[in-house]
Amino acid sequence: MTNRQMFYTTESSVSSNRILYTPSIFAKSSCFYVQEIGSLVARKAHKSVRNNLDSYLFFFVKSGSGSLIYRGRTYCLFPGDMVFLDCRQMYVHETDEKNLWELSWIHFDGEAMPAIYEKYVSRGGSPVFHPNETEKYRRLHEELFALASSDDHIRDMRINAKLSELLVYLMEESWNPEMMDDGLKRNKLFPIKEYLEENYAKPIVLDELSEHFGISKFYLTRVFKEQYGQSINQYLLQIRITKAKNMLRFTEEKIETIGRVCGLGEPNYFSRTFKKMEGISPLEYRKKW
Repeated sequence: MTNRQMFYTTESSVSSNRILYTPSIFAKSSCFYVQEIGSLVARKAHKSVRNNLDSYLFFFVKSGSGSLIYRGRTYCLFPGDMVFLDCRQMYVHETDEKNLWELSWIHFDGEAMPAIYEKYVSRGGSPVFHPNETEKYRRLHEELFALASSDDHIRDMRINAKLSELLVYLMEESWNPEMMDDGLKRNKLFPIKEYLEENYAKPIVLDELSEHFGISKFYLTRVFKEQYGQSINQYLLQIRITKAKNMLRFTEEKIETIGRVCGLGEPNYFSRTFKKMEGISPLEYRKKW
């Protein structure tokens, strides 16, 4: 009994080579998993309309041209264009009649995908983008297709790893500082980030930070989160906890000293905050290591 089926089809409108894949129960609950993967060549004009699919779709145009309608916008698609969609939303794509396209696609999902796609969008990720390097996406598609058709006994774990790699590439494409409306570009955030990393032990107040760098605190808050995926306070807390973990493991300093040195205050607050982040107390963490 196989958990995937390969189809070579020649219809009136397209020729396709696809695999319908059924992941294991373990993969569905714990991994990113493929639902369908394949490629097609349009034989004549055709349109695909989908809505309310429990899936995420990545596809790229290998040749030809066409269009995509998604979330009320129409995008023109050309060779090298990449598309990343939440298929719970309606989408329509169709090839150009005079320049029939060739596509490769992956339908996939995973428990974490709604949050990941939301993060992609919040960072400015577009449903359509054209990367400088397309070959890595083609390579990943080929590797995933080969895995989905293989008899590898840890196939689902390998597929999870390849889809994770794809999501890293997609997230790298999601930050678009050139689309920001008033010129606060990515490199202008570096001094702020460096300031936090150098002054984590001191009390840092958002009002004072925005005044120091001459940036509206509301705008700074939004753009920092878009760029680094977390708020300034969350980023600062992450730095402090990391410094505390380093001192707990590699020094003999007392717990109360470490809390103060790392900007995490008195012992009770330090312990509560540390346990909330790490799941164990500072003392338990020290003993563990």
